[in-house]
Amino acid sequence: MRIGLLTEGGYPYVSGDARLWCDRLVRGLGQHEFDLYALSRTERQEREGRLPVPPHVSRVRTAALWSAPDPGPAQGRHARRRFAEAYAELAAVLCSAPDAAAPDEAAEADPAEADRFGSALYALAELAREKGGLTGALRSETALRALEQACRAPGAQRAARTARVPELLRTAEQLERALRPLSLDWYGDDTLGAADLCHAASGGTAALTGLLAHRFAGVPLLVTEYGLQLRAHYLGTAHGTPPAVRALIASFHRRLAAETYRRAARITSGNTHTRRWQERLGADRDKLRTVHPGMDTARFTEVGEAPDGADPRTLVWAGRVEPAKDLTSLLHAFAEIREQEPGARLRIVGAPAGPEGTGYLEHCKALAARLFPDESGGAHTAEENPVSFEHIGGPELPGPADAYAAGAVVVLSSVVEGFPVGLVEAMLCGRATVSTDAGAVAEVIGGTGLVVPPRDPHALAAACLALLRDPERRARLGAAARARALELFTVEQNVTAFHDLYLEIVSHAPVRRVLLDGTGEPLPFGAPAEARVPGHWTAPRLPHGRPHWAWDPARDPAPATEAAR
Repeated sequence: MRIGLLTEGGYPYVSGDARLWCDRLVRGLGQHEFDLYALSRTERQEREGRLPVPPHVSRVRTAALWSAPDPGPAQGRHARRRFAEAYAELAAVLCSAPDAAAPDEAAEADPAEADRFGSALYALAELAREKGGLTGALRSETALRALEQACRAPGAQRAARTARVPELLRTAEQLERALRPLSLDWYGDDTLGAADLCHAASGGTAALTGLLAHRFAGVPLLVTEYGLQLRAHYLGTAHGTPPAVRALIASFHRRLAAETYRRAARITSGNTHTRRWQERLGADRDKLRTVHPGMDTARFTEVGEAPDGADPRTLVWAGRVEPAKDLTSLLHAFAEIREQEPGARLRIVGAPAGPEGTGYLEHCKALAARLFPDESGGAHTAEENPVSFEHIGGPELPGPADAYAAGAVVVLSSVVEGFPVGLVEAMLCGRATVSTDAGAVAEVIGGTGLVVPPRDPHALAAACLALLRDPERRARLGAAARARALELFTVEQNVTAFHDLYLEIVSHAPVRRVLLDGTGEPLPFGAPAEARVPGHWTAPRLPHGRPHWAWDPARDPAPATEAAR
């Protein structure tokens, strides 16, 4: 079949979200044809280039969300009036929505409000298709005034009423960026309209592209969310974002997520934590599937199958250094561990994530020096100091597997976590783990490791001590963890799950057209097999309610419709 793969800020670019699993998915489904439609987020992402794509990728279409767009053709008076009406309706829905800054209020939208949002969105999409784009209109004074009137209207949410001109300008700019797929020429019969299925690799703007393909061409949509973008909008995607801007943009993305879930044929998540968000936002439970991310297991095989030769007194933490990882609690926990096990050591392996991560790393180093003042005079090496700060790529730790192999117990101390990739890597290495109960951690571990509450150094220390003192238990948990990871979190199971979903969706999709190859034969999946089953859904019925295939010419006269044929 022909798959339109929709991405935002990721594949096929070298950097960005979901690039690895998308690349593995495409390469693992070589029997299908893929078209890539990618939205880039930054100029740097464009400069860094793209990954090489396999031969069965027919085309790659890209569009930038970061650059100043072409304003598009000038609109006539009738078009301007249509735009003003549709945009005013969209703004009214966003401003009258419940306070979107609070996740507790992210319940399923009222059906009437959902219809208002969808009607306004598709009215703008129809106008953009007819007029060749709406970029200029979305940045116009008309849009700004409509947004201001909606914010000042009776019943507007409290945060929206505080918006002033700078906040309104910033909101209008972000809405234009989010609505930029409306102005793309991706929905014709020779582009996404020719696909058997659209697969959005994330929610948000990428999924909006699939919504428009479904609207204009009837292409069924599959949405995969391994990282919930809506959650980031609730928390505030940029530090210092004004409350009015954050509330209005979160309101838009909440409405867009609800509309996406309503129109999608199937919705997949990587864990139960994300699935609960999807259900709360109105996703039909019958459409939901859990497909765990697939990991490349080959690079962890040697460590996972080798006898455990690590120092039995060493703990390892590995990941991106940032405040959400709560290394300060880990250091306080390790101070308790050292009081009872003086020979214990802690290796912190990872690079800082941006400027905030760099500052946090320095803070953690200073804290370690205060907690172990008698042992911090020398260089931070694994041989001389109980706490070492290292990075992958050096002579001692050339790869992630080497980092996990360096200790007997792997620790995760996060307070915020999505799908814990590093934890799965440790499981593939056959390591016993101690983790905090954040995000999908408990679901991933599934009884093969110890889980403690977040921000509880005492509980973290007690769990680590229990494993450091019991080598048999460590070995048993490590073997169980590796077996679980090989069963649930491999590339093969991920690719197989999506292949089955593709077949399921297309087999139930209505026939939109019959596609022929060069010899005049129908292309596979151009018309699903179910469309050929005789019955009332494929042919007119005879009198008395009988389908044509039940007509007996020996007893019944030929019906008029049949004789006409």
